Amino acid sequence: MLLQQVLTVLELLDAPDVEGSDVASLLRGAGPGIDVNVERVTTPKGRTDFVRTLVPGRNGRTSGGAARTLGVVGRLGGVGARPGITGLVSDADGAIAVLAAALKLAGMHARGDVLEGDVIVTTHVCPDAPVVEHDPVPFMGSPVDMPTMNRHEVDGAMDAVLSIDTTRGNNVLNANGIAITPTVRRGWILHPSRSLLSVAERVTGAAPRVLPIAAADITPYGNGLDHINSLLQPATATDAPVVGLALTSAVVVAGSATGANRELDIAMAASFAVEAAKGFTDGSIEFQDLAEYERLERLYGPMSRLQGLGASG
Repeated sequence: MLLQQVLTVLELLDAPDVEGSDVASLLRGAGPGIDVNVERVTTPKGRTDFVRTLVPGRNGRTSGGAARTLGVVGRLGGVGARPGITGLVSDADGAIAVLAAALKLAGMHARGDVLEGDVIVTTHVCPDAPVVEHDPVPFMGSPVDMPTMNRHEVDGAMDAVLSIDTTRGNNVLNANGIAITPTVRRGWILHPSRSLLSVAERVTGAAPRVLPIAAADITPYGNGLDHINSLLQPATATDAPVVGLALTSAVVVAGSATGANRELDIAMAASFAVEAAKGFTDGSIEFQDLAEYERLERLYGPMSRLQGLGASG
């Protein structure tokens, strides 16, 4: 379990003046060999810092090899909602989890435990994001829109994407811990990955949970449809298979709530990401049943129109 890394990242992000450069310094200090980039984006609603970390693999493409690349995306509106709300918000957990995973992978790389393929970890850091009214509880907004977020966080080099997001503001799955979604690819909702269910079993020590999703959840924001949250928005911006990893709770918790960051659950999510990265890059873990996906497209045609805003969008 990555509890030490989670606590380190949590303490760093729980500051009113935290910036992407602070995160970059932490990750670079974990060991040489990784690449960290920070890009600030400013809008009339505020600013945020996008942080992209590349942990190169032994036979990854950045080393001239052919091993697969996993993308790990931390989804959130912001880590804080200042000045109206003081402290780290529940919505921050996606960023905490992926940055803890990046910190662990960087340390492994420095010690010689190098994965087979590359891992790209992306998220953004905003300590003063807006709050958005939503039923049943408020969501965290963001100073940037979803297309901007996808451009900075979804990389064409990613052969599969694991998207991690706080998913507590609903009545759909109410249990403390983590849950995976069915695999989503080009508008198709596929069966949950059996190998990722096995990862969930060994990381949690319990039966795996699967978050139910609707077709609306895999369409882009801005089409007027209700979405469970931004967990599967990366699926609107890539042809690669995407799996969501939700941090869930037994009660409905607002994304803007403070004091709701459950460190052990975040550590399980971070551990899941590291284990998925090990297996996906060496070929022992699959995010999709490729034969199922290809047969669906042969029988019924592409569903990629669900990746767009639709006829009235």
